Amino acid sequence: MIALVRYHTALLLRSQRWLAPLVLYAGVLVVGIRSGEPLLGSLGLVAAALVPVTAWLVRIGVGNEPPEARGCTAAPHGPPRAHLAALLAASGAAGAVGLTAVVVVTAVGGAVNDTGTHELSRPAAGACGLLAALTCVLLGAAVGALTTRPVLRSRGWGLLVMLLGLVAVLIAAGSPVRTVLTALTEGSREGTVPLMLAPTATAVLVAAGVSALVCALSARGR
Repeated sequence: MIALVRYHTALLLRSQRWLAPLVLYAGVLVVGIRSGEPLLGSLGLVAAALVPVTAWLVRIGVGNEPPEARGCTAAPHGPPRAHLAALLAASGAAGAVGLTAVVVVTAVGGAVNDTGTHELSRPAAGACGLLAALTCVLLGAAVGALTTRPVLRSRGWGLLVMLLGLVAVLIAAGSPVRTVLTALTEGSREGTVPLMLAPTATAVLVAAGVSALVCALSARGR
């Protein structure tokens, strides 16, 4: 599995198709975040922007190989393992981008609440940002996995469903993404660092379930 993930990671990097989502992510952060601004609010933007970026990267990673090369990759390992490796490579790339952003923003952000009346623990806020970023990466990956092959093979329909899925993940009541973003917003306003283990655990379960489903479908599709 490690060799498969490394192969798909190298394939993703060589394709240079990751440049578009990375530039989009960097642009959002450059426009939306300033040095010294309240830390939790900035980390909320870091996490929220990871949802569409991860979904985009997953769609790229899953569709990078031509059908002939995909068949050769799947032959010795099985389609489910090959598909899972593509998902892990793309999600890992998004996670690396998110981790870098959280570290940088934690270092340059202001460890205070919105009104500047309460100081926050910078390490605790950074850990909170990491949990929020992980939650958003997992749900973004789930959306991306459900809107490309083997679930949806039409590129047009896949993009449309992906956009609808992203909106639902970001604003639907009970969504782990909405829960962590709301917690960050309220924590920034009140001057407290929220504990967000429950939504992150839910995101792990959802991502694992979606991965199992799409990998099983990849075997049947073959």
